[in-house]
Amino acid sequence: MSLEIRALKPHNSGPMNHRPEDLVTLFNRLFRETRRTELVRGGEEPEYLPASSAGDYARVVFAHGYFASALHEISHWCIAGAHRRTLPDYGYWYCPDGRTSDQQREFEKVEVKPQALEWLFAVACRSRFHISVDNLEGGGAIDEDGFHGRVFRQACYYLENGLPERAGQFLEALREFYGTDDADFRCWHQQNIHLAANARGQAHYSIRDNEAYDAIT
Repeated sequence: MSLEIRALKPHNSGPMNHRPEDLVTLFNRLFRETRRTELVRGGEEPEYLPASSAGDYARVVFAHGYFASALHEISHWCIAGAHRRTLPDYGYWYCPDGRTSDQQREFEKVEVKPQALEWLFAVACRSRFHISVDNLEGGGAIDEDGFHGRVFRQACYYLENGLPERAGQFLEALREFYGTDDADFRCWHQQNIHLAANARGQAHYSIRDNEAYDAIT
């Protein structure tokens, strides 16, 4: 069955309209055939489903049809290495809301790189980014300011040293479609540079695809 991709009208003038359908089309145009992966609108829970058989497509499923959820799930896919992409949800350990301090610390450790990419994607779309500690019933973040700062510093590292390959391809597609340029990223950096001081601890920055998912096995 062939995929029919509708024509896209770039958002380089007029009010910005953030439609998840546009992300689906951009992602699938880039990766459906080259990576045998498609972005799919889902229900209540996001998930990653590897291809179930030869010739099938893996699916990145985002929740509720939300624009921000799509960006977040794409970011996770862009980080996961080749082996991880053969596993449901990348073989990723996940503990739901209500995590203990130790569980939350591990959660934050693996979320820095995906959320850094998500933030850059949001800048490219001129959409709002919300840092997510995802632990409302467990007392929130261990160090929310520090986590926010580490995500910002990782995003800066990516801009200075290059993004993972698939993330770089998707970022360029977003920039072209939404009409953003280097000035948008310079403005973003100036508005958020104060966050860098919050990134305490021995942070390690890199662009290796699957490192984030090797932190928890």
